[in-house]
Amino acid sequence: MTLTINTNIASIIAERNLSNATNKLNKSLERMSTGYTINHASDNAAGYSISDMWTTQISSLDVAADNASMGNDLLTTAEQTYGLLTEHLQRIRDLAVQAANGTFGSTSLKAIQSEIKARLEEVSRISANAEYNGIKLMSYASDVSGTGISANGIDLQVGLYANDDSSINLGVDLFKNASVSGLLNGLKVKKDNADFEISTMITAAANSKITVRKYNSEDGYQVIAAACAGLRLADGSSAQSPTAAGVYKFEIQDTADRGAQYMIGFIDKAIDDISKRVTMIGAAQNRVASALSAIDVQSQNLTSSLSTLRDTDVAAESSKYIQAQILQQASATLLSTANQTPSIALNLI
Repeated sequence: MTLTINTNIASIIAERNLSNATNKLNKSLERMSTGYTINHASDNAAGYSISDMWTTQISSLDVAADNASMGNDLLTTAEQTYGLLTEHLQRIRDLAVQAANGTFGSTSLKAIQSEIKARLEEVSRISANAEYNGIKLMSYASDVSGTGISANGIDLQVGLYANDDSSINLGVDLFKNASVSGLLNGLKVKKDNADFEISTMITAAANSKITVRKYNSEDGYQVIAAACAGLRLADGSSAQSPTAAGVYKFEIQDTADRGAQYMIGFIDKAIDDISKRVTMIGAAQNRVASALSAIDVQSQNLTSSLSTLRDTDVAAESSKYIQAQILQQASATLLSTANQTPSIALNLI
């Protein structure tokens, strides 16, 4: 090998190897300190892209899990509220059964009517106030305006993508009106092998003196309660001019029209309607619970894959760190020696 002063090949070689060893050492330090083998796109371009995609999906799955949990909370709120309505309707039914017995006089029947009226008012009040995060849960009638619900109900986003497979639809029928009007209006029972409408029974209780325009009104509650108690508007009474639309003052008297017996059938249908709604809620809750389980499985497997791709194997990386450290120290020593090589030329002068 030629001995030169201006060019020191041995020093250049040692310097290059020292630089390589230092780069490897710094890379190992970075990987062990961050815990990731991929810290920059240059580390693994394809792996960097895949890890970014998986990280995004895992984050979205966490949100989807929250969505499903909120959907379950909404359904639980509706279910428990329906439980309260059922308790009131069951008590109304008990009172109607009691009133149907011919052993009660006018005073007792009026007391029954008073309690039934109060419970009917509570049914409408509870249903009107049943909401979750501003969404009315029991107010849908002919349209959904003002309820916070779309025409197709509520879609729970429980997946990653913008398709039907990533959502669970809670049909609009789950949120039907559960007020007195919503539960009783249009009901029919069999009487003498023919359909007997509740409006006929209520008209009889009103004794054709007033027209009950709305069941969810003062006169509506009183007349429905009167029908359940086997009472009707007294013949000698007359509707006074209302101070507000649909509000009347009237007296009641006994009737032998068997109204309480027929009203039992209507209350049964209202209770059955709520039971069907709760059944639909239970089915939806099962779907949401299944979605939560699927989200957990998907998130767990994506996280495992992401860990395999991106996380640092500390045992292997520490070995590389020690190796790079030794090479760095050796290269530094050899560089120092190589830098002294041109000085040998002085011995020849």
